[in-house]
Amino acid sequence: MRNRWVVYLLLAVFLLTLTAGFIYSLPPVHERLAWRVASLQTKIRYAISPPAQVVFVPEGAAVTGTSDTAGLENLTEQTPTPSQPILPTHTQPGATQTPVPPPTPTQTPTPLPETVNLVGAVHEYQQLNNCGPATLSTALSYWGWQGDQRDTRAYLRPNYQQVDDKNVSPTEMVAFVESETALNALTRVGGDIEQLKRLIAAGFPVVIERGLQQHPSDWMGHYVLLTGYDNARARFISQDSLIMADLPVPYEQLDGGWWRDFNYTYLVVYPPEREVEVLSILGAQAEQAYNFQFAAQKALTETSSLNGRDQFFAWYNLGTNLTHLQDYAGAAEAFDLAFGTYQTIPEENRPWRNLWYQPGPYEAYYHTGRYQDIIRLGNQTLDIAGPILEETYYWLGMAREAEGDLDKAIYDYRKAYEINPISTPARQELKRLGIEVP
Repeated sequence: MRNRWVVYLLLAVFLLTLTAGFIYSLPPVHERLAWRVASLQTKIRYAISPPAQVVFVPEGAAVTGTSDTAGLENLTEQTPTPSQPILPTHTQPGATQTPVPPPTPTQTPTPLPETVNLVGAVHEYQQLNNCGPATLSTALSYWGWQGDQRDTRAYLRPNYQQVDDKNVSPTEMVAFVESETALNALTRVGGDIEQLKRLIAAGFPVVIERGLQQHPSDWMGHYVLLTGYDNARARFISQDSLIMADLPVPYEQLDGGWWRDFNYTYLVVYPPEREVEVLSILGAQAEQAYNFQFAAQKALTETSSLNGRDQFFAWYNLGTNLTHLQDYAGAAEAFDLAFGTYQTIPEENRPWRNLWYQPGPYEAYYHTGRYQDIIRLGNQTLDIAGPILEETYYWLGMAREAEGDLDKAIYDYRKAYEINPISTPARQELKRLGIEVP
């Protein structure tokens, strides 16, 4: 009789577990509870193995946080100048592409209003790890787009229920706008407070990517939409999907602060018929090559005036900008110096999630033949994050293929494709190798 009751009890526990699992998998329940489950799992895993203690040291690179920057001196000797003319980044079908020269500087530029508050953007509180899709849908709503973060998430994080892809890049957001809406978008780096205010004053809300650290040792990337500013109080008005609508953001918190963590990146959504207006506001920054040159110069200047985590990001931004300019040797050197500086940052201030969002070192190391550095850095990143980053898997595949390990390369390409089949270039690599993909 006792054995029978034990069997009944085990059966009841099994059925309850099965029922709980089914209920948890239902989308309305999953969206409400998943973040709590994920948060608990993360706290347990990070308590056992604190990620802030992990330090990457590039092989064969002498990095100490300082350098004579011998390979980067040419940047200090050049003043970036935009080429003529600047072409619009988009044209409507059948339209003629007309060159748009940079605006001629004037001695008395039109003064901006002291206060601007754009209305019409519909604020959304983000679902689990969904600040990118939520912020983008809020930005789109300002222009009358009918949709919400579920629509943007379906494109930006297509396998979110199976794989919790935590990174949505500005490039992916631009791709969504251009392929799924009637609007246009562009993203630039090296921004400043005045540039943001000029765009907002002209009626263009601006998405920025910034660092966020609400608790010690818990730095992360975060998007917000800026919809206004107030010079008297020296602050922006932001739509923050994590915290609240109309959240004030002091200028000083961005300029030389948390915005530096993401290379002073900003993204503008606009109707196609207002493109010339946007490019005119951007001026020379509308030309992408000049924009990266300008941002590289800005980052290099900051490396000599900062220390600690701020200097880490200055070196890292320099590496990112030089990668875009295809100066891979200079970029690799800058990233080496960034990792050297990282070792000097107190653990509670270390931005240990940075490679989740900014995978520039992989590309720089790949083009300089440093495949083992990619493999070591990629594995270290996945050990902390879990199997969730398609950019990391893609570059692991590229490095392993370059070293002749084709089986592992194909595995990594497949993983990248599974995480985000829409945006990863791993699809092209698999097809090149004769691997069938949908």
